[in-house]
Amino acid sequence: MPSKRSLIALPVVCLFLLVACAPALGAQSGAVNRIVYGLTLEPSGIDPHVNASAELGIPLRQVYDTLVYRDPNTGDYVPGLADSWEISSDGTRYTFHLKQGISFHDGTPFNAQAVAANLDRVLDPDTASQKAIFMLGPFADYEVADDYTITLILAQPYAPLLDSLSQVYLGIASPTALAAVSRERYQFHQVGTGPYEFVEYVPGDRIVIRRNPNYTWGPAFYQPPAENGIDEVEFRFVTDASARALALEAGDVQVVGEILPTDARALASESGIQLLQVGIPGQPLQFLMNTTRFPTGNRAVRQALITGANREAISAAVFQRFSPAAWGPISATTPYYFSQLQGVYAYSLDEARNLLAGAGFTDADENTYLDAEGGDMTIRVIVPPWGQIPDVAQLLEDQWRQLGIRTELVSVPTRGALFEAIGTGDFNLVAWYEFGADPALLNQYFLSDGTLNWTGYSNPSLDGLLIQAASTTDTGARAGLYAQIQQIIMQDALILPVRDYVNLNGASTRVQNLRFDRYGWFPLLPNATYVGG
Repeated sequence: MPSKRSLIALPVVCLFLLVACAPALGAQSGAVNRIVYGLTLEPSGIDPHVNASAELGIPLRQVYDTLVYRDPNTGDYVPGLADSWEISSDGTRYTFHLKQGISFHDGTPFNAQAVAANLDRVLDPDTASQKAIFMLGPFADYEVADDYTITLILAQPYAPLLDSLSQVYLGIASPTALAAVSRERYQFHQVGTGPYEFVEYVPGDRIVIRRNPNYTWGPAFYQPPAENGIDEVEFRFVTDASARALALEAGDVQVVGEILPTDARALASESGIQLLQVGIPGQPLQFLMNTTRFPTGNRAVRQALITGANREAISAAVFQRFSPAAWGPISATTPYYFSQLQGVYAYSLDEARNLLAGAGFTDADENTYLDAEGGDMTIRVIVPPWGQIPDVAQLLEDQWRQLGIRTELVSVPTRGALFEAIGTGDFNLVAWYEFGADPALLNQYFLSDGTLNWTGYSNPSLDGLLIQAASTTDTGARAGLYAQIQQIIMQDALILPVRDYVNLNGASTRVQNLRFDRYGWFPLLPNATYVGG
């Protein structure tokens, strides 16, 4: 066997040939059933413990397992890396009994110490977690009883904990891999226990994952590898919405999400392409109303803005009726949705005009706009660029013009610019939505001291209901509490709900058995096949 020294002495030509003949990074010897999956956003980072975008979860849901999963059909919690668990009677201690015989992709054994290392990383202030740390709620500590038993201790009951632990942001990474590189570099060297292994991440270009041949411990809804199972997935960034359907038609990608509704309508009748519509739980596209600023400080004005918005027309014109009109602060696919809100604030220009007249607003100067101190009644609306919100805002401007209200649309190009504009307080409405399968996400928006309480609304009764709903684990009690919460939010007209979010995914018909998880965004790639790949 040659020594290291003799290897170094190889002629330069031989070294060149060795490099030239070596497989490229991300390649695999032998036949590979491979697809290209289009991502619609290029995240600023893809470390699930650090970053917050839903987009990172599309590839990384395949790389990481979580302690528990949510069944995609029933929504029930089922075993993941934890075989079973118990919750103490006071709801503050969650004890997980872990599966044995599992290894990370780098060979590191999975055990309770690995779970502890991940919790330590998420909680470390230097990690600067944007989402994962907040998903732990009132987490206080953990106890490792033995190699396969760990207890998470909460300062107070927190019903959404299992939901949080089922999401990729709290996926379990190899402690060996975490220790091997800096926090900044880990996103390029990720190691989990999931059905696919992380191969590479080239920012602005691609993410590549490859099937883990040793994977046998997945949740019950993961199927064993099938003939024509997908061996490798290359994720490419298709950030231009108008280019997604074209990329699919050209065969440059085999799957892509967030197709424009107009393109989806055309693709639905095209041979060789299938349209997969997936309702996303969480908040609908909504406009939150600033109750601290004139004129939206007046509840009658807020109610008029809702009643004077023709949401069905918006659904037809902007979303090609793929997305249903929204009626409340959570979408119809979200647990504890209160269906009796449907039809409340139904579109009626006459009712909207009566509300405004009853509040004392008139057009004394007869210039077709209602009068306000210093001029015409004007509302200022912050409009981010995503989700076709600019198109929605333009239609709302036209509809509210019929009420005699002048609308000033303030476009913001980025998430950062949006938060900066909100921070000034100089707005009446702001467009926003957040996704999630537990309605406790409402707390940050509608608690008096909520971190995202952009409405400025304060109601001790609502605070009490929100806190109680997030702390009780009884499903019947939670349903009753969230029914009251949704009614108060709409009775006080804190939001204008526009449409429930439906993700329009396009896929080649050669991709079969493609389904999505309970959160709607993340494909169950272990179950999918690619025929003729």
